[in-house]
Amino acid sequence: MEFTKCVRHLTLFIALYLSVVDALMFHLSPNHKKCLKEEIHKDVLVTGEYELSDAPGQTASLKVTDSKGHVLYNKDEASKGKFAFTTEEYDMFEICFESRIPQGGGHGSDREVTISVKRGVEAKNYGDIAKAEKLKPMEVELKKLEDLSESIVNDFAYMRAREEEMRDTNESTHSRVLYFSIFSMCCLFGLATWQVLYLRRYFKAKKLIE
Repeated sequence: MEFTKCVRHLTLFIALYLSVVDALMFHLSPNHKKCLKEEIHKDVLVTGEYELSDAPGQTASLKVTDSKGHVLYNKDEASKGKFAFTTEEYDMFEICFESRIPQGGGHGSDREVTISVKRGVEAKNYGDIAKAEKLKPMEVELKKLEDLSESIVNDFAYMRAREEEMRDTNESTHSRVLYFSIFSMCCLFGLATWQVLYLRRYFKAKKLIE
């Protein structure tokens, strides 16, 4: 019993610490487009749920794309629904809502958009997993803890890789700056030498010096 409580408390603590749920609300003006952008790691499950307030005479569309323009989800006349996709690589993803009013449809009013996006562990439905794999409540908690731990490890591995990449970039930049400085000094030294020799020949030609 104590072990079960410990696991549940630890799972709750990590879940709160790694909270990756984004829920927000904003207003979408007629014939306008608003987008949400976020960087997401590779092989991460992303789910979303959205709802738009009613607005007679207006239609709205929802499109989810990556930085290369690939369409991951597209819904015309979106009003309420869900979407899900799994990232194939680390990229910037964009969720766009666009409202349209037919010509002659008047000015219209703003629509209230509510969207909730979950990523990684928070996007998984452990209820369905428990039914499919016939897991006991304790095993479900351990499964959550395992997934959360794996998520932490992956995040640290990613941060370490980024740190190494930045360090390599800094070292490369430092080397280039050093070589450029040496090259500039050599050029200045060569120019100064040329000026001295030129002036010396000039003054000799004018018989100002011997």
